[in-house]
Amino acid sequence: MSSRSPQDEDQLDPSLNAIMNERRRLINLAYRLLGSLADAEDVVQETYVRWYAMSPARQQAIVSPGAWLTKAASRICLDLLGSARMRRESYVGEWIPEPVPDRTEWAAVRPAGTVGDPADRITLDESVNMAFLVVLESLTPAERVAFILHDVFRYPFNDIADIVGRTPGSCRQLATSARRRIRDTHVPSRPSRQQADIVRNFKQAWEAKDIAALIGFLDPSAVSVADTGGLVEAGARSIEGPEPIAHGLVAILGRMPDLTILERMVNGRPGLVIEQKGVIVTVLAIEATDDRITHMWVMRNPDKLREWRREEQD
Repeated sequence: MSSRSPQDEDQLDPSLNAIMNERRRLINLAYRLLGSLADAEDVVQETYVRWYAMSPARQQAIVSPGAWLTKAASRICLDLLGSARMRRESYVGEWIPEPVPDRTEWAAVRPAGTVGDPADRITLDESVNMAFLVVLESLTPAERVAFILHDVFRYPFNDIADIVGRTPGSCRQLATSARRRIRDTHVPSRPSRQQADIVRNFKQAWEAKDIAALIGFLDPSAVSVADTGGLVEAGARSIEGPEPIAHGLVAILGRMPDLTILERMVNGRPGLVIEQKGVIVTVLAIEATDDRITHMWVMRNPDKLREWRREEQD
């Protein structure tokens, strides 16, 4: 009895291989739309369920399977975004987007035949950093979908109109409104190399429990927000000002001396992770401007750290 290798399967059914190769791009899209890698994976799974629920004849009649999958995934995301705010009303404490480790490949494929729009402002790298994802939370579901599909993934408004159920002109207005809001609230960050130096010095001051040095690395308007999901203790969930933040960080090391602080890339930007007995228990996404840290998003919800722990096991 003979067996077939995965390579043989690809040769026998190249269309299946092409369909499955869309998965990474769909994950990239859904994560930016939802701010949750777990939800993005669920969306992509549901998208493939819908594809394989169709008869082979219907599948073969679809000229661009990739476009069909994108449309289906975007519509599922739009529905989820519509109910997300209601779900977050029952969320315990602050909700922030799920951080992702650097090993995740965030490059996306531009749809064939599309060109960049001179009005575009956001690159793929920028669209995954935590500060940008937080700003996206202020958009309406339709604005978010129109903006991400057009400005980030370069989809034409005619295609977006079919997804959100509006006219191309209306979708253009949605993207423009989103772009304006992002421009008004999103402050350009330091280049990654410069932020890496700031984060490294901040880490050393934290390990030394040097409160004065920590305060010096924090902007006068610095804010630290912690997401626990109500599953772990975190003290104050939102702290404003350099002194309270610095004292809070030093107090953590005083209570738990077995913690290890490591420099890691978080959502494409230099950040920090905290390990306890070899297990990642906290991820800090950091934003810095003018050589000082302005924001720290502290993820302690273990359900949102699964990808980090999975990476440790690989």
